[in-house]
Amino acid sequence: MRYHNPIIPGFHPDPSICRKGEDYYLVTSTFEFFPGVPVFHSRDLVHWKQIGYCLTRMSQLPLDKAYPSGGIYAPTIRYHDGTFYMVTTNVSHGGNFYVTATDPAGEWSEPIWVSQGGIDPSLFFDDDGKVYFTSNQMVDGKQGISQAEIDIKTGRLLTETRHIWAGTGGRYPESPHLYKINGMYYLMIAEGGTEYGHMVTIARSSSPWGPFEPCPRNPILTHRDKEAGGIHGTGHADLIQAHDGSWWLVFLAFRNSGPYFHHLGRETFLAPVTWDKDGWPVVNGNGTVDEAMEADLLPQHPFEPAKIRDDFDEQALGLEWNFLRNPYPDTWSLSDRQGWLALKGTEISLDDIDSPAFIGRRQQHFDCRAATLIDFKPVREGEEAGLTVFLNNEHHYEIAVAMLEGERQIIVRRTIGDLSAIMAREKVEDKPVILQIRADIKNYYLGWGYDETSIKELAKGRTQFLAKEVTVMCFTGVYIGLYATGRGSRCTNTAYFDWFDYEPLA
Repeated sequence: MRYHNPIIPGFHPDPSICRKGEDYYLVTSTFEFFPGVPVFHSRDLVHWKQIGYCLTRMSQLPLDKAYPSGGIYAPTIRYHDGTFYMVTTNVSHGGNFYVTATDPAGEWSEPIWVSQGGIDPSLFFDDDGKVYFTSNQMVDGKQGISQAEIDIKTGRLLTETRHIWAGTGGRYPESPHLYKINGMYYLMIAEGGTEYGHMVTIARSSSPWGPFEPCPRNPILTHRDKEAGGIHGTGHADLIQAHDGSWWLVFLAFRNSGPYFHHLGRETFLAPVTWDKDGWPVVNGNGTVDEAMEADLLPQHPFEPAKIRDDFDEQALGLEWNFLRNPYPDTWSLSDRQGWLALKGTEISLDDIDSPAFIGRRQQHFDCRAATLIDFKPVREGEEAGLTVFLNNEHHYEIAVAMLEGERQIIVRRTIGDLSAIMAREKVEDKPVILQIRADIKNYYLGWGYDETSIKELAKGRTQFLAKEVTVMCFTGVYIGLYATGRGSRCTNTAYFDWFDYEPLA
């Protein structure tokens, strides 16, 4: 049967997976966005539906002034003896911790902190009841994978942290996961950095402490020698045995949108795994993957397709929406005007490392359309509200209703690094307008109209300048969002958004 990669498109990196019976649960990284660590559910490993978040409260996820691509790094999810565990790192506030739940779609516990350092933590529950905490901390001057036994009820270390494997020589050995398969302990990691040289390597031992013997065919998955187009950066994998006995690998990769750049972020992919006669895993036969994959799949359980339009009629935001860091409570509302999203702009803008009045959702398709109906009456110079494509505070485009030179105007601004300029402007009547951003693989086309039949393009911007390769230290992908700001002072009036469309076009 055929399936298509990525299985979860758009900015969904560092996937980790677990199984309870015939149900599968998967989590990914979220960095400076809130809520944190989305939880996805599947019955067939191909079709996934988001059912919640692990980190929904500020007490679990403080992100105050978290720098771009700070916050929450790679999570691991595990199910053991009736309880789900999600362990991760808040690199901006506190370090390594885990939370627990009996229902992965429900509320998760307050954090249990672990004093071991490093990032990419993982938990392994051994048959004898011991629990191991593994990360990529440097120990005794040795870079690589480190491990300690912990008390799973308290997070207290029961042993000293020990260096257990340095990998195969690739830089940044990270993303460790320990498994026990046929009586042997397998340690799978990522090497090469989460870039074009990314790869998955594996080793095994008769003890969880090693010494670990590397697989003679390492790396077991990599696209480091691939041509410029297609899938790149394959790595940071997690292994799962399905309820029918088959084996699978979930991992991150990205799809290039031009020669050596990508803007959608690192996405979640799936590959079948077999085992050779010597007991080593073989990923998709040759250690590479394609977008169109052939495999013996589980019985398929697709979900209903996502709705194009959000009318903001519910009492809570949909699971697709995120804030930028912890939102200030008085900057947004779904009840100020029934059926509308209200955003009250503050002095904070999209350029600031803070929490502007903003909600956004991931761009998940190269070709798509996003649009909104906005009712906003700016009064002072600098007040604006509208629609943005946002990578981080230094890389974003927006089309907005603004007060400019004493007039209510539609503006298009492009911000690329330390260069920011209004590229186009047009006077607009004092009534609601539709703002639209249409995307293809090369460009964003920003337009507006008084109704859906009269939308005209005002300006465009290249996707390349919202790509990870153009920024500094960027692990996220593009969001499409709604925002309001006074750019230095609070807005006089609230911006109201009646609906928001996100529509894949291909």
